[in-house]
Amino acid sequence: MSDCIFCKIIEREIPSAIVYEDDDIIAFEDVNPLAKVHILLIPKKHIASAAELREEDGAVIGRIYLAAKKIAEEKGLAEDGYRIVNNCGKNGGQEVFHIHFHLLGGEKLGLFV
Repeated sequence: MSDCIFCKIIEREIPSAIVYEDDDIIAFEDVNPLAKVHILLIPKKHIASAAELREEDGAVIGRIYLAAKKIAEEKGLAEDGYRIVNNCGKNGGQEVFHIHFHLLGGEKLGLFV
């Protein structure tokens, strides 16, 4: 999608601090962090939101969770814990309409972000 900021990050049209990448997933530091560690994980395939997921997208979503686990371990979050958040739709708090997951940690987090 030509107007999607995350697609532009994937295509390297917008710079970002990438912490993980493979053939299907990219993860980068959030520019407006809500915690000491705030990483966004996205599939390279443009999927607008969780409401748009199809059966064939299940594998990449599972791999995003495995990548989040790996990043959490690398960032030293695994022992004390971390949060993985996905907002779906405008009323669910989604601001960028390319499915993404927030990995948050490095401090005790409140009940809601």
